Amino acid sequence: MISNNEKVINLQGLSKIYKETAALKPLDLTVDKNSIFGFLGPNGAGKTTTMKLMLGLIKPTAGNGTIFGKDIAKENIQIRERIGYLPQEVKMYEYMTAREALAFTARFYFKGPKIEIQKRVTEMLELVRLEDKADRPIKTFSGGEKQRLGIAQAQINYPDLLILDEPAASLDPLGRRDVLDVLERLREITTVFYSTHILDDVERVSDTVAILDHGELIAQGPITEIMAGNEGTIYDISTKGVSNGLEKKLKKQSWINDVNITHKNSQIEWSIAVNDNLQAEQQLLRLILENKQLNVIHYGQKQYDLEDIFMNLVENGNGEKNNGNK
Repeated sequence: MISNNEKVINLQGLSKIYKETAALKPLDLTVDKNSIFGFLGPNGAGKTTTMKLMLGLIKPTAGNGTIFGKDIAKENIQIRERIGYLPQEVKMYEYMTAREALAFTARFYFKGPKIEIQKRVTEMLELVRLEDKADRPIKTFSGGEKQRLGIAQAQINYPDLLILDEPAASLDPLGRRDVLDVLERLREITTVFYSTHILDDVERVSDTVAILDHGELIAQGPITEIMAGNEGTIYDISTKGVSNGLEKKLKKQSWINDVNITHKNSQIEWSIAVNDNLQAEQQLLRLILENKQLNVIHYGQKQYDLEDIFMNLVENGNGEKNNGNK
């Protein structure tokens, strides 16, 4: 097993060129252990190419990378032993039941007694919540149920890293919800790296996000920082009462960049831009509440629409890149 502080994935300048087409431009990427990493981009952005390079299915034109500290080109067999993979299009023997399909897959990894294999199969059925349909033929499953079964197959070998290519792309809202629920349950037992072009999915389950467009990385960082947009972190606050010099006090703080105030009906609307999230979390609300003549009606970070951020980044992808460092 890798140590807690080790990066599961570390790509440096990884690229792939087909003839004169750059499917992937030099890519630097790191993924932390036990994170859910959303690899976001429009169709044709280079997401699947990156995954194939990581899995050793194709060779890079330049650059290098490691998974679990092992070279993706030279030590690929050792890497694959610790990875579970779900392709975009899941192919199964649909005359089999879910239980039979998982047992069939498990035999490639486990040589022990059948009772132990069946125990593992039962664990996976429970993980993806298909235990009540375990003995039904796969051909009777919905798209979402097949996708969850595919995740169970990819997870059957206790992988340290689960790579999923567009796991919810073709599903209806209910199917997508069920797949995302599975990803959230996997957080405690493995690292999940999944590609998608569905923005709502990224916003719901991802810890960290990388955005790719035309083979080029245009943003990377924690989802909270990506969602903060180029303006950084801004707190939107509504108060009632007398501010008594609060604006002046806030502007003196080194971790506050700007304070804007508007008056709306009987309320004061505050927009406070900060440059140190930790200081803001620890001190901002306390500073406001020191004023006993002011009541806080609303307090929270400004929420951006991920679709707007994504479209802005893609449309301005040749400009300054956002690496999650403000």
